[in-house]
Amino acid sequence: MGAQQSLWELSAEAQAAAVRSGEVAAAEVVESHLERIAEVNPAVNAVTQLLADRARSDAAEVDRRRAAGEDPGPLAGVPFTVKETTDIEGVPTTYGAERFRHHLARSDAPPVARLRAAGAIPIGHSNMPTLVLAGIHTRSELYGDTANPWARGVTPGGTSGGDGAAVASGMATIGLGNDSGGSVRLPASFCGVAGLKPTYGRFPADHRLGPDDPALATQVLVVDGPLARTVGDLRLAYEALAGTDPRDPRAVPVPPYGAPIPRPVKVAMVADPGGKGVHPLVRKAVAGAADALRDAGYEVCEVQDVPRLDDALDVYGRMTLAEFAPTWPVVRNLLGKEGHRYIELSMERRDVAQMDVPEYLRLTGARLGIQRSWAEFLDTYPLLLGPVFTEPPFEPGLEMRDQEGHARVQRALRLCTATSFVGVPAVAVPTGVAQGLPYGVQLIGRAYREDLCLEAAGAVERRLGVITPIDPRS
Repeated sequence: MGAQQSLWELSAEAQAAAVRSGEVAAAEVVESHLERIAEVNPAVNAVTQLLADRARSDAAEVDRRRAAGEDPGPLAGVPFTVKETTDIEGVPTTYGAERFRHHLARSDAPPVARLRAAGAIPIGHSNMPTLVLAGIHTRSELYGDTANPWARGVTPGGTSGGDGAAVASGMATIGLGNDSGGSVRLPASFCGVAGLKPTYGRFPADHRLGPDDPALATQVLVVDGPLARTVGDLRLAYEALAGTDPRDPRAVPVPPYGAPIPRPVKVAMVADPGGKGVHPLVRKAVAGAADALRDAGYEVCEVQDVPRLDDALDVYGRMTLAEFAPTWPVVRNLLGKEGHRYIELSMERRDVAQMDVPEYLRLTGARLGIQRSWAEFLDTYPLLLGPVFTEPPFEPGLEMRDQEGHARVQRALRLCTATSFVGVPAVAVPTGVAQGLPYGVQLIGRAYREDLCLEAAGAVERRLGVITPIDPRS
C-alpha cells in the first residue's frame, strides 16, 4: 500500500489484500469511500441512494469474520455501487423513475448476492437514464444528470453511466451495471475505466420488473457486468459473479477459465466495422492497442470486417422494438419530461407496427444464423479488437436531439450492438487520454471465453497504463 495513497485510491485487489491481512479494517475502507463520496458526488451526481449506515454495518461484519479466523472473501471490504435497475434487499429499486420511488427490493439480485458473498460491500445505488429507455446519456427523472468526471461538456455514457463515473472518480472500487448493447462498455470507455460484458448465461441475474419475466429479446440481450479501474479488479469481480443460481435457469455451469489455446493467439483487428466511418482518435486508440498486443506476443491480423454487421443491427432493432411497441403507450408516461424522445426516434426509424408473428419468428431464426457466422469467425480468430464507440465522447442529449443525432450515436455504437445481439463476451479497456478525454477499445471473444478477453485486456493495460481515479473536472 503506497504511503501517500488514500484507501479509496487503491485497487480492489489491494484493498481486499489489506483487509484480509489485517493491515487495515474494512471499516476504514468504507469510511474512506464515504468521505470521497461526500467530497465529489455533489459535482458528479453518480451515487443516488447512499447506504452509509448499512455499509458501515457490513464492514463491521467483515472485520468480525476476519478477527474470528473466518475467510472474509476475495473482495473483503471492497465497496461497490449498484445500478438503479438491480435489487439491493430493503432498498428501493427506482429505475430512476418517480413511479418506482418506493419500489422496495425484497432480496438482493443474484449478482449483488454473489459480490456480497465474496466480501464486497454495496455502498449505494448509481444513476442511469430513466427506466434505461430515456437515452444513452445518464439522466434520470428522479436524480437528474450525471457528469463525466473528465469534462462536464461530454456525457459519461450509459446506461450504466453512474457506475462508470463513480468508479472513475474513486467513489467506489467496483460498479455493477448491465449491458444490452454497450451499456457497460460505453461508460467504461467514456470514463476511462475497464468494463466486462459477459457471455449470455455466464452470470446469474434477475431482470424482472414485478412478478413476470420479460420477453425473449430482453431475456437474451441484457447481461449484468462489472466496471473497475483495472483489469485485475474486473477479473476478481468476474470470478465472484460467475456461476449458477436457481433463480436464473439461464445461468450455465461453465468453468470460468477454459482450456489453453494454441499460441500465439490470433486477434482480428477491425477499426471501422462496416466501413461506416471512424474518428482518427478512435482509429489511433485501436492501433495503439494492436501494438500493445503484438508486443505481448499476440498475432494481430487486420481483417476486412466483422461478420454480417448490417444483418445483426437490423434484426436487433426490429426484434427489440417489435416486443416493445405494444407496451409503449403505457411506458411512455413513466419516463418524465422529454424521456420519451429517444425511443420515439428509434421507432420512427423502423417499421415495427406491421410486424406479424411469422415475421417475428423468422427473425429469431435469422439471429441463430448470425450467431453461427460469428462462431465460425471466432473459431479462426479467438479474439476481435475493435472500437467501443467510433467517435469521441459526445455532448449530453445528442441521441435525443433529432434524427441525425440519434442515427449518429447508434452508428457509432454499432460494434457494441452487434456483439450484444450475438451474445459473446467483451472487455472494454482504456488506451489513454487524447485532448483531455479518455479513449478505449474492446476485446471480444468466443462464447464463455471471458478469460481470453481479460488476458488480452490485461496485456493492453500493462503497456498503456491505468488512467483513473481522477478528480472531477469542470
